[in-house]
Amino acid sequence: MTPRLFRFALALLATLPVSGAGGAAPEPAPGFRIYVSNERSGDVSVIDGQTLQVVQTIAVGQRPRGLHLSPDGQTLYVATSGSPRLGPGADPERAQSQTADKSADGIAIVDLATGRRVRQLHVGSDPEEFAVSRDGRQVIVANEDIATVSIWEIESGRELAQASVSAEPEGVTLHPQRDEVWVTCEEHGDIFILDLESARILGHVPLGGRPRTITFSLAGDRAYIPLENAGAVALVDADVYHPVDAVTIPAPARPMGSAISPDGAHVYVTTGRGNRVAVLDPSTRRLVANIPVGERPWGVALSPSGALLFTANGGTNDVSVVDVQAGKELRRIKVGEGPWGVAVR
Repeated sequence: MTPRLFRFALALLATLPVSGAGGAAPEPAPGFRIYVSNERSGDVSVIDGQTLQVVQTIAVGQRPRGLHLSPDGQTLYVATSGSPRLGPGADPERAQSQTADKSADGIAIVDLATGRRVRQLHVGSDPEEFAVSRDGRQVIVANEDIATVSIWEIESGRELAQASVSAEPEGVTLHPQRDEVWVTCEEHGDIFILDLESARILGHVPLGGRPRTITFSLAGDRAYIPLENAGAVALVDADVYHPVDAVTIPAPARPMGSAISPDGAHVYVTTGRGNRVAVLDPSTRRLVANIPVGERPWGVALSPSGALLFTANGGTNDVSVVDVQAGKELRRIKVGEGPWGVAVR
């Protein structure tokens, strides 16, 4: 081998990944943060992605649930609500006796450079989940208690459009390629597809089973939708708005949050009282793993590399850190009370 060829071979080897010792945890990608909304304590825990330690707690308002980052990663948006915290099927008389503080409803806007809430964007009644538009100028909001979806301009605070859907809208997800927003409605098990600009309803998929969230395949041709009451994940053809299959997750699973790996090879689903993360193989439409985590996992997100997975465990007030390659929980990180959502950047 010539000296020049030898130097080229050494340079090539330097670019290859190095495997750790057997059973060693993957090295977290440096520089990222994990944001966790804590519904009962009214704050967001900020976790350093390298040390896996809580480095900041940010007060944001009442009942923070859905949270998302701006496209540039400089701003965190958190849905807050003054509606009473009641579970599905709560006694109607008890529900009516609870007084809602509508002044607390909105999207808390947090400047991540200072770690402070700088503004409250009023986006209609009882926002639970929402999405941020790709250009970062709008939020699309599920107004749970009035069965609407509303689109708001962030800078002006102006409502741009609104659509009526069925009862208890929750999950809000943008289609990865098209100007569509998909919304889950829990009570009757409906999925509504809306035009992102006008909020005009483009399609409706009745699924039943109390759908919670939506995750798309990388190509955007499939939607994976956890059905809490059915103990399954529905697979929907996203091009023709039609269900094609469902993957059952064994009891006592209550499928909730969902995320897809960066390579599209696996879909991860939290299971609520099942206390596990179900791992689905989209190519075979099979459940391939069921990873134990903390109690009542809901929100879920992956590290930028996809090596680690994080779940918000509402029952144990912590976040599970999962090595996805090994299929096991590595540790838990204590956060605030009632962790609900997770975002990573």
